[in-house]
Amino acid sequence: MIDGRTVRVDPHVHTEASYDGHSSPEDLLAAASQVGLDAVVVTDHDSVSGAHAAAALASDRNIVVIIGCEVSTADGHLLAIGVDDRPDPHRSLAATARWIRDRGGVAVVPHPFQRLRHGASRDGIAAVDGIEVYNAHTVSNVRNAQARRFAARRGYAHFGGSDAHRPRTVGLAATEVSLPPRTPATAESIVRAMRNGRTTTVGGRTSTWQYVTKLFTTARLRAAALRR
Repeated sequence: MIDGRTVRVDPHVHTEASYDGHSSPEDLLAAASQVGLDAVVVTDHDSVSGAHAAAALASDRNIVVIIGCEVSTADGHLLAIGVDDRPDPHRSLAATARWIRDRGGVAVVPHPFQRLRHGASRDGIAAVDGIEVYNAHTVSNVRNAQARRFAARRGYAHFGGSDAHRPRTVGLAATEVSLPPRTPATAESIVRAMRNGRTTTVGGRTSTWQYVTKLFTTARLRAAALRR
């Protein structure tokens, strides 16, 4: 670990602003504080409304909220960390990543290679800052190990996230971000350290029951959306 203050961040959490989210901004922040997180990145699906709502509530709490979004690109999902606006969906992953980076944000590929979860393939990953090498929402660790090997070979920063859609799984996996000495933990300093690759992963996985329940719930919600 690089010398300096280390903060624990969950860079992949959802609120009820996501079509499959079940956390109010208030409940998300309470859960994050309870498990000892220093910061969260709210990454709702193609929306920043939940992130801005959580950030407004965090002003009087001892936790940093970073605005983010889980973007649906043409090549799979992409976490946009530290951007105030939602990137346009359905563009290429590389073009979306460049849009994020041009605005000072961090582009991270979540749950890569998991096609059922819209994970990007090897060929689709380009121009990003990091790879989510540990996603807590999994039964087997096979894909996480595959992501870790890929990131190591390509020199991408490693990220871990809970992918929490309910309060009880917030912080189950996280990213430890090392700040330079005497640097206060703010959204800007954390995002800057992430871009500089000062990250390591920590945490565990969801239970089999939680995993299966999430899969069925997501499938039901998608089917309902298609019928509208």
